[in-house]
Amino acid sequence: MAGGEKKKSGGGGKKKEVKKETGLGLSFTKDENFGEWYSEVVVNGEMIEYYDISGCYILRPWAMSIWENMQTFFDAEIKKMKVKNCYFPLFVSPGVLQKEKDHIEGFAPEVAWVTKSGESDLEVPIAIRPTSETVMYPYYSKWIRGHRDLPLKLNQWCNVVRWEFSNPTPFIRSREFLWQEGHTAFATKEEADTEVLQILELYRHIYEEFLAIPVTKGRKSELEKFAGGLYTTSVEAFIPNTGRGIQGATSHCLGQNFAKMFEINFENEKGEKSMVWQNSWAYSTRTIGVMVMVHGDNKGLVLPPKVSALQVIVIPVPYKDADTQGIFDACAATVVTLSDAGIRAEADLRENYSPGWKYSNWEMKGVPLRIEIGPRDLANNQVRAVRRDNGEKTDISRVFLVEQVKGMLDKIQQNLFDVAKQKRDACIEVVKTWDEFVKALGQKKLILAPWCDEEEVEKDVKARTRGEMGAAKSLCTPFEQPELPDGTKCFASGKPAKKWTYWGRSY
Repeated sequence: MAGGEKKKSGGGGKKKEVKKETGLGLSFTKDENFGEWYSEVVVNGEMIEYYDISGCYILRPWAMSIWENMQTFFDAEIKKMKVKNCYFPLFVSPGVLQKEKDHIEGFAPEVAWVTKSGESDLEVPIAIRPTSETVMYPYYSKWIRGHRDLPLKLNQWCNVVRWEFSNPTPFIRSREFLWQEGHTAFATKEEADTEVLQILELYRHIYEEFLAIPVTKGRKSELEKFAGGLYTTSVEAFIPNTGRGIQGATSHCLGQNFAKMFEINFENEKGEKSMVWQNSWAYSTRTIGVMVMVHGDNKGLVLPPKVSALQVIVIPVPYKDADTQGIFDACAATVVTLSDAGIRAEADLRENYSPGWKYSNWEMKGVPLRIEIGPRDLANNQVRAVRRDNGEKTDISRVFLVEQVKGMLDKIQQNLFDVAKQKRDACIEVVKTWDEFVKALGQKKLILAPWCDEEEVEKDVKARTRGEMGAAKSLCTPFEQPELPDGTKCFASGKPAKKWTYWGRSY
């Protein structure tokens, strides 16, 4: 997967030696070699750097700022819901980890273990958290005694480790990643059910309103749900180039399963002993990878204005005999005007790079809007604005700079979503029979099919579609269900269908 390492162009040498457009482009196109294109874009766009341990990546500031922009929104929203932040240790004792059997079976192959301290073997190896249910719940049983201790709503922003061996991919599948994980406990199932959907709506908001990615809200099948949970809801995205679905974020109702294992009991208002109802919910840095895959193009990253560290890059375009200082001053003034209005703007005033080189560099990094100021613009008290998403150029009077730029950023945000939705919707194929299903799968479609909702049938679908591309599975059963006419048969078993479900290959 590793993208080809490019020689970095150093800024050294004589000052007047101006860098032209060289070695900046991508060597792979999104349509012809998606995997290599992706690896190259995340490195050349300065999102990540490959690390010397496989499956681990350095998140550079350009990626970290996107994560922080989402975090700022989500953290404020969960605080409105009275969720409080905390931090639990990274290490898990084996006894606790293995308490919930289904849960550990689901995670066992990916758990990393600490077995040594210096030269000596540890008496008992210690696990590194793949997720924190088993880390936190022994303490929930200690802190929850009576109904007045409920609800208990905690969240932590942390890292987790899952020692994957299949195709590590930056952001999408890595051995260590950043996420938030919320863990809540309630007196009643109704409260838990309500919260599951409230959180899922926040995840939809992150994808659709911030990252400009269309997602489907739905419920996972019994086979695909969280190990040890009661039911799992998710937001599912789709990558048209590869024809693969991708789980965007999950909100689980754990039911009373973990409460039983960890003895999380409380005395209710009638003085009776009851078990709590629990949820857990998480989204991770995978969100950033989905954004790169959906919006990126052959010039590099394309970042939605709401999450981009920089929304506007201002570039001086001086000609030979132009008033260079005047142009530089106009660039600096433009940045001040935009920044004062709350727009994230900077000027690229480096003198040893040509304007053309700078255009390519900032296009590679995906900045939503470029503003160019040359001698003609200076004379006419205007600037030229160029959109990253569609290349449209507009001359703007400096008098109306702020409102025009704000309007353009809003249009870019909306257009990215509209184009992504149009591409995703074009991939949706409604099928009724197995033959139609196999054909649609071969055409990289997101398949909506009537299903009997039987676990054995889903296992059979996986078995029958195994191949080089990987098996197909159920992605989710959308909450918004099309009408299911009486007598509709399951596409895979021919039994009476109970629901419409999305199917496809996935990450």
